[in-house]
Amino acid sequence: MTYDVARVRGLIPSLGDGWSHFDPQAGMLVPDSVSRAVSTGFRTSAFNHTNRHGAAKRSAAILEAAREAVADLVGGDPAGVVLGPDRAVLLAWLAESLSSRLGLGTGIVLSRLDDEANVAPWLRIANRYGAHVRWAEVEIETCEMPAWQFEELIGPTARLVALTAASPIVGSAPSVRVAADRVHEVGGLLVADCFGAAPYALIDIDELNADVVALSAPAWGGPQIGALVFRDPAFLDRIPSMSLNPYAKGAERLEVGHHQYALLAGLTTSIDYLASLDERATGTRRERLEMSITSLQDYHDQLFEHLMETLDTIPNLTVIGRASTRIPTVSFTIAGMQAEKVSAKLADARIGTLSGSHGGSRLLDALGVNDEGGAVTIGLAPYTTKFEIDQLGRALTTIDS
Repeated sequence: MTYDVARVRGLIPSLGDGWSHFDPQAGMLVPDSVSRAVSTGFRTSAFNHTNRHGAAKRSAAILEAAREAVADLVGGDPAGVVLGPDRAVLLAWLAESLSSRLGLGTGIVLSRLDDEANVAPWLRIANRYGAHVRWAEVEIETCEMPAWQFEELIGPTARLVALTAASPIVGSAPSVRVAADRVHEVGGLLVADCFGAAPYALIDIDELNADVVALSAPAWGGPQIGALVFRDPAFLDRIPSMSLNPYAKGAERLEVGHHQYALLAGLTTSIDYLASLDERATGTRRERLEMSITSLQDYHDQLFEHLMETLDTIPNLTVIGRASTRIPTVSFTIAGMQAEKVSAKLADARIGTLSGSHGGSRLLDALGVNDEGGAVTIGLAPYTTKFEIDQLGRALTTIDS
């Protein structure tokens, strides 16, 4: 399949700002269809889905459609889809709900690769109730996370593993399935944070063997909505409810407060946008997602190779990690320069990157990068072009300390 990046760019009005956007980790640009869906949702839905009037019924339909769309995105069951304002908030509520399982004498395994959203909630629970925390580490040179360590880290007392599907900082994609299989042997759970992986990979909750998958819609151009997907929806009725509704069942047990129905309408449309990245994709939404994301991956493989070749030509630039299994995201440093200064100079050339936001990154702390001025993080998006990478390369060659 030939990926038509020009067609995809035409779906996103904000690309007319004249900037090259290499900062998808802060949220990809929003397609026009998503903006229109949110606007329509605000005009036609109500702030609840339980009343009998027409607007409330439309809200109920929007909520049901959003659960179905997220389920299609990960190959899950709509009944297991929990929706909320942000994945970090949902993970915090999940940690609170599971806290009774994570007391003194139990173990939690966390990862240096993970975003803080899938670390801080579990650390709070461990500190409060006395669970023992062990850390999965990365190889310094490649930033890969060796799978062999899970056999040692996940012992008989382990009750939970929290692990990213892909690092949004260095791109490394660890072996979630290996960790999941191991923790299931001892009766524990695995929570996989797919914030970094979507939309770069087709998420399959069964293939990952994860008990819970966390998602963030801004990662693929959706509105500010987060989701948790439970592989076994019945598990939701076996854990303490966080809902303000004492009669809540299923996914509603982890949904605190009211839904933003207009944003949920945009969530569904954003997943439809992913499914249409390849205009020749046909079949069910899940089948179209598979075809479109495969086409995007083929395009990104060539583009990322060109990006890495470009970065390797820049004097004094060091790429952090070169994992063999990864998403098209990379962080780098330039000798003698603070990351903030590098990003500022690139911004002068109308090139958007990320820096400074990783000041609290446990990975960059462990690697000593933050002690030397931090790192600049860049990534590809469905709308990135080779021309923009060439622009980035030219701008980097003009930077000096």
